[in-house]
Amino acid sequence: MNIIEKYFDLSEQQKEQFKALEYLYTDWNAKINVISRKNMDKLYEQHVLHSLGIAKVIDFLPDAEILDVGTGGGFPGIPLAILFPQTNFHLVDSIGKKLKVVDAVAKSLGLTNVKTTHSRVENIDKKYDFIVSRAVTKMPDFIKLVKGKIKKQSNHKLKNGILYLKGGDLRDELSPYQNIRIYELKDFFEEEFFETKKVVYLPVKYKK
Repeated sequence: MNIIEKYFDLSEQQKEQFKALEYLYTDWNAKINVISRKNMDKLYEQHVLHSLGIAKVIDFLPDAEILDVGTGGGFPGIPLAILFPQTNFHLVDSIGKKLKVVDAVAKSLGLTNVKTTHSRVENIDKKYDFIVSRAVTKMPDFIKLVKGKIKKQSNHKLKNGILYLKGGDLRDELSPYQNIRIYELKDFFEEEFFETKKVVYLPVKYKK
C-alpha cells in the first residue's frame, strides 16, 4: 500500500479503498483465480501501481467514459476508478467468473463509477473517450477489436484514443503507426519491475 502513496496524493477515502484491495483480492483469489497466486505478494506493485501508470500520462476528466477491455480481475479499471472517482469506467471481459470478482470488489469499495459487462468487446455498441487495457493481444489486433468505439470529440489534453499497458521491445509491433507515443514507466516509477514497462498511446486518428 505504501508504494501507492509514494507516487500519488490520495484522499483518506482513497487510502482506505486501496488498502482494502489486499484483503479483497486475497479472499476472492482463493475462490476464483484472477491473479497468479505466486504474484499476490506483489499485488500493489505489479497490478495496482502498474495500472496507475496510465494516470501518469493523463488525468481523466469528470464524466469521461473509459472502456477497460479484457479487464480480468479489474486491472487497470479498478485502481483507475479509485483514483478518478468522478470518471465512468466500463470494464469488459469475456470470462464471466472474473467479472464476479470485479463486481464484488467494486461493491465492497463503494465504487459507483464502475460498470461491468460480460461480453467480447466487438459486441459493445458504444463510444468512449479512451480505451485502456493491459496487453490482451498485439497492438494491431487490439486496434481492430476496438475500431469505431472511440468518440471523435476530445476534451482532454491528449486526443481521445487507446492507452495500452505493454512491456518489452515493441519496435516491430508498433512500427506501422506514425503518431504513436510511448511513455516509459521507468521515468515515473523507480522499481525494477517497471524497467521495460510502457504506456502506449495511440490517438483515434492515427496514421500508418
